[in-house]
Amino acid sequence: MPKETGEKLIASNKKARHDYLIFDTYEAGLVLTGSEVKSLRMGRASLVDGYVFIDRGEAWLDAAYIPEYLNGSWTNHSPRRKRKLLLHRKQIDKLHDKTREGGMTIVPLRLYFLDGRAKVEIALAKGKKEFDKRQTLREHQDKREAERAMRQRNRTGE
Repeated sequence: MPKETGEKLIASNKKARHDYLIFDTYEAGLVLTGSEVKSLRMGRASLVDGYVFIDRGEAWLDAAYIPEYLNGSWTNHSPRRKRKLLLHRKQIDKLHDKTREGGMTIVPLRLYFLDGRAKVEIALAKGKKEFDKRQTLREHQDKREAERAMRQRNRTGE
């Protein structure tokens, strides 16, 4: 059987990009059980409620939803259990220091397979205020309208 190569996206957290200002992103490995990997290979997961915390020098992903494997038996996993993240010590220390300063949090952005290994992209982020969210939405709408106008102008050839 040939080795899996490339990146295969499983889940992304679009809500995080809307609710937070993203500063730094990190790629972390995940410690998973066999049934979790099989469930992820079926392409079913959700990061919407997930968050990352540091406890005793270890990074943990909590409340991310990986549903039970359908063909699993008594060895099936709990869907919302804590999962350990694999990061370098310096990265963990930096994230811990930044979150202790206040106002900063760590959110998961994407869950994917990279060359057959489960990875999660996490970000150091700061929560947006309501007016920041409206401002971002307005900017996206203005950009979309400008692109639409440019396409319309290019089609007519004026």
